[in-house]
Amino acid sequence: MAYELYYWPSIQGRGEFVRLTLEEAGAPYEDVARQHGGMPKMMRLLEGAGVTEPPYAPPFLKSGKLLIAQTANILLYLGTRHGLAPKTERGRLFVNQLQLTIADAVAEAHNVHHPIAVGQYYEDQKREAKRAAHHFTRERIPKFLGYFESVLEQSGGPFLLGRRISYADLSLFQLVEGLRHAFPRNMERAEKKLRLIEPLCERVALRPRIADYLASDRRLPFSNQGIFRQYPELDG
Repeated sequence: MAYELYYWPSIQGRGEFVRLTLEEAGAPYEDVARQHGGMPKMMRLLEGAGVTEPPYAPPFLKSGKLLIAQTANILLYLGTRHGLAPKTERGRLFVNQLQLTIADAVAEAHNVHHPIAVGQYYEDQKREAKRAAHHFTRERIPKFLGYFESVLEQSGGPFLLGRRISYADLSLFQLVEGLRHAFPRNMERAEKKLRLIEPLCERVALRPRIADYLASDRRLPFSNQGIFRQYPELDG
């Protein structure tokens, strides 16, 4: 039975972290809102129609009778079912910890271009966004990436947990790709001080199912409607 993934149809956003895990797992899924009649179906679920445990926002995943929301929660479920998470409780907690740290970085990246309010346009908060970008690119990006670099070093590689890939590796790949798109100049500087993250991202991109996905039309492009937006004035 195919999974049903619910996310906005025209952006990568947080749904992309789920897509990458589904693709690596070789799990059949339907990207519901991208199908005919999918958006009304997603909105009905968001409004709580026939749902006892309603999600707050996309992404959410339907698996049989389960409706699972929040990216890290979805990935913990999928990773456990498809061999992309450790079998031990300690290991599962650690990979979830890594995923939640990635979620923190994603939220901060988004807040760079919406530092005052998500409901306001970027153009209404450009001055504040420039200040936020300076702090994020100079301090937060190096701190986040430095942490994952240290995890890789401690694990002995080639992946965050050692010899086996996990969903956190796929998510770190997506985080790095997004930051490279949004802040290419700053990421070039930051990555010069790292030696393990770039090879990890290359390994992920070359995995057969991921490579096939990245080359397909299932992979939406980055855009200035998503999380990782490219505004040159913020990449000074």
